[in-house]
Amino acid sequence: MVKLKEGQGMAGVMDSVNQRTQLVGQNRLELLLFRLDSKQLYGINVFKVKEVLQCPKLTIMPKSSPVVRGVANIRGGTIPILDLSMATGRSGLSDLSSAFVIITEYNTKVQGFLVRSVERIVNMNWEEIHPPPKGTGRDHYLTAVTHLDQQLVEIIDVEKILAEVAPISEVISAGVIDVETQGKAVTKHVLIVDDSSVARKQVTRCLQSVGVEVTALNDGRQALEFLRKLADEGKRPEDEFIMLISDIEMPEMDGYTLTAEIRADSRMQKLHILLHTSLSGVFNQAMVKKVGADDFLAKFRPDDLASRVVERIKVSDEG
Repeated sequence: MVKLKEGQGMAGVMDSVNQRTQLVGQNRLELLLFRLDSKQLYGINVFKVKEVLQCPKLTIMPKSSPVVRGVANIRGGTIPILDLSMATGRSGLSDLSSAFVIITEYNTKVQGFLVRSVERIVNMNWEEIHPPPKGTGRDHYLTAVTHLDQQLVEIIDVEKILAEVAPISEVISAGVIDVETQGKAVTKHVLIVDDSSVARKQVTRCLQSVGVEVTALNDGRQALEFLRKLADEGKRPEDEFIMLISDIEMPEMDGYTLTAEIRADSRMQKLHILLHTSLSGVFNQAMVKKVGADDFLAKFRPDDLASRVVERIKVSDEG
C-alpha cells in the first residue's frame, strides 16, 4: 500500500511546479520518500520527479546495462527504467508486478527509477540535509543523508548512477577554446561547488581542459565559509576567482541561498556566479534573477561550460 499525504492519491503525488517554486530560494526542498527491498528509507528531490506510477510493462533492451531493466512506453515516449537497487550494488528487485517507477528528469534526460514502494512527500530544510558520514567508502552511492522520525533517510547520488549507466562525453569540441585564451587561462582560477563527487570531477576535468586552475568544494556552507575567510584576510573574491560555478541542490546550504548570502556581503558581492544544475524547468531562470546570480547553465554540456569560462577569461583579461 502506498502511503502519501492525507487525501493525496497516486495521481496527485505531483503538484504543479508553480506551487513548489515558493520553497526554492528559502533553502527548502521537498523529498519524495521511497524504499528499495529493505527497511531503509531513501529520498529524491520532488523537483526532479515528473510522475510516480505502478511499474508498467517493460521491453528488454539487448546490449544495455544490466541496471536498465527495460524500456517502457509512457505518454507516447520510450523511457529507460533503471533498477535503483541494482545500480547501488545490491541485487535487483524481483517481483516487478508490485513495484513502482519514479519518472525523473536529470540533465534534461528523462528516465524511470524502479523502486519497491513509494511512501510520502516531506517538506524539509537543506540545513537538515547533511553530507554522508565519513568512512562510507570511496564508492558509496550517497550524496546526502537526513533524519526523519528517528529514521535515517539516504539520498542517492543519481548523477553517479547515470554516469555509470550512460557515461557523458567530457570532451570539448575543437574551436571552443582558441590558443590565445588557453595561454591566458593558466593565470586564472575558478571556484566550483557541487555535492556530487562525479559532477565535481566532470566539471574539474572540463575546466582543466580549458587550462584554468580549479578549487573544488562540496557544499554551499563550505563555500560561503571559504569566501568569508578570504574576505576576512582582506582579499577580494572577485580578484581571486574569475567565477564561481555552483550546483543548486546541496546539503547544508543550496546554491540559491549561497548566491543570496554572497550578494548580501559587500566584500564579495562582485563575484561572478554561474548556477550549474541538473534541475530542469523555466522556474530556474526566474530564481537566478531573484537571488542575483549572473548566469544559469543546465548540466552537463562541456562545450557550453567551457564557453562560459572562456568568456570570463576574456572579460577578466580586459578588466
